[in-house]
Amino acid sequence: MTTEIFYSAVLIGVGATAFMDVIALSQKLIFSQQSLNYAMVGRWLGHVARGQIVHRHIMASDPVPAERLLGWSAHYLTGVVFALGFLAVVGRSWLETPSLLPAIAFGVFTVLAPFLILQPGMGAGLAARLTPDPRIARLKSVFAHLSFGTGLWVAAKCLSKFF
Repeated sequence: MTTEIFYSAVLIGVGATAFMDVIALSQKLIFSQQSLNYAMVGRWLGHVARGQIVHRHIMASDPVPAERLLGWSAHYLTGVVFALGFLAVVGRSWLETPSLLPAIAFGVFTVLAPFLILQPGMGAGLAARLTPDPRIARLKSVFAHLSFGTGLWVAAKCLSKFF
């Protein structure tokens, strides 16, 4: 992977993650819809580093130092890693003429990460099956990752205007 692709992935990953966060904030302000608390992601990661991967409920687990910073950092780092993976699949040509459909499809594909790793680890079960309303939790996850995919395209379109 070339340096250009790497730097593009960093910018697009950060941009897509920020786009996803703006959508989540809009949902919170307009619909009073609560989004993921990234401090809890940081708490989970802090415990993973100590060897505990699965929790009954992450909020009941002991806090870890700087869990909010850890969670938000992991959120943006994950966005960059996903962008790297996406660019590895679609190639450099997509950067020259970004198209929406592959970005959205990849964004939806990334929902496997919370369904198979994050939610089970944090005590919500596989694909949020242990939450009070798994269907709503799943829809929220899919929508969040759909917005990430859209953000990949938006960020790439913005990047293409500058380079």
